[in-house]
Amino acid sequence: MGSRILVINPGSTSTKVAIFNDEKLCFDAEANHPREIIDKFSNAMEQKEFRSAAIMELIRDELQQGTPDMVVGRGGLLRPIPGGPYTITDEMISDLENERYGSHSCNLGAIIARELAEKWSVPSIIMDPPVTDEIEPRAKITGLPEITRRSVFHALSQRGAARSVAAKMGLDYEKSRFLVAHMGGGISIGAHREGKIVDVLNGLDGEGPFTPERSGTLPLVPLIELVESGKYSCAELKKTITSGCGLLGLTGTNDLRLIEPRIDAGDEKAKLVFDGLVYNIAKHICSYIPALISEETRKAPADAVILTGGLARSKRLVTGIEKLVGFIAPVHVITGLEEMEVMGRGGLAVLRGEMRPQDYRA
Repeated sequence: MGSRILVINPGSTSTKVAIFNDEKLCFDAEANHPREIIDKFSNAMEQKEFRSAAIMELIRDELQQGTPDMVVGRGGLLRPIPGGPYTITDEMISDLENERYGSHSCNLGAIIARELAEKWSVPSIIMDPPVTDEIEPRAKITGLPEITRRSVFHALSQRGAARSVAAKMGLDYEKSRFLVAHMGGGISIGAHREGKIVDVLNGLDGEGPFTPERSGTLPLVPLIELVESGKYSCAELKKTITSGCGLLGLTGTNDLRLIEPRIDAGDEKAKLVFDGLVYNIAKHICSYIPALISEETRKAPADAVILTGGLARSKRLVTGIEKLVGFIAPVHVITGLEEMEVMGRGGLAVLRGEMRPQDYRA
C-alpha cells in the first residue's frame, strides 16, 4: 500500500481537492462557489468553516478507503521565502489568520490542511507558496520610492506547467527560458529564466490584464480621483478591484463559459470585452520578453510561451492569444491538475525523505 496524500487548493471561487496514492491520482473533485455566496463574507478568514465543510463533503466517500498519510495545503500570503516544502507551523498559521501579508482565499489552504492533519495525526505541509520570491532587484524598482514591487503569483501552477513543457520538449528546465501565463480567477505572468522566475506579474496587487473578477492595471490619476469622490471607501474599492470587477463588472458574470455563447448569439459588448481580455493578456505576456534577455542570449529569448489555468480550457481565448504572441516562440497549453500534481509530488517526496520541509519563521 502506497502513501496516501490529500491535497487542498482553495481558489478565489472554487475549492479543489485531490487524493494521490504515491504518484497515482486516485480522486479529484472541485466545489464551485458562486460569487453571490463568496460576497457574503467580509474576508477570506470568514470562509474557513464554509470551505472546510465543502472539502469534507467532497472527500466523504473517499475517507472510507482510509485516512491520508499527509495533507498538503496550497501556500498562502506569507513573507517572501524561497520555493519548496514548508512545515505548517504556529507562526505560519498566525501570519495567515491575521492576514499579515494580505488577504486571499489561498491563505485557507494551510489552515484547513493543518486542522485536518491534526484530526488524523499526520503531518501537513505547503509547497511552493505564491510568495516564492526569485525576482531580480531591478524588477522590483518603481518610480515611487515608497513602493517596491513584490512577488505574489501562481508559483505552483507556473513552475509545474513549465517543467511539464520542458520535459515534453526534451529540455532541461534549469537551462531553458519560458514565458508562462496562469489564467484563472486571477492572472499572473512569469519570466522563467534558467530555473528561476526572475520577474512576475502580481495580479493580486493590481498589475496586469483585467481578469474574470479583477480590474488589472488602472490609470492612477483617475483611480485617485475616484477615491476622492467618496463613491467608495478605501476598503470597498480594494475589495472591488480585487474581486468584484473585470469580466464580472463588464458583463455581469465571471464565467467565460457563459460569455462565449453570448458572443455566438451576436452580443457585441460581450465580443468587445472578450477581445479586450485577449489583447490585454497578450500585451502583458509580451512585456516580459526583456526579463529573458541577458548578455549571453544569442537566440530567440524564449523556448516557449505557456498558457495554463482554468481559462486555458477556452479554445477561443487560447487561439486569440496565440495569434498575438506566437511570434515569440511556440505556444503550449497545459490544463488539468498541474498545481495539485506538484503539491502531491512534493508531499510524497517529503514522506520518502527525498525533500526536507523548511521551517517558516515570521
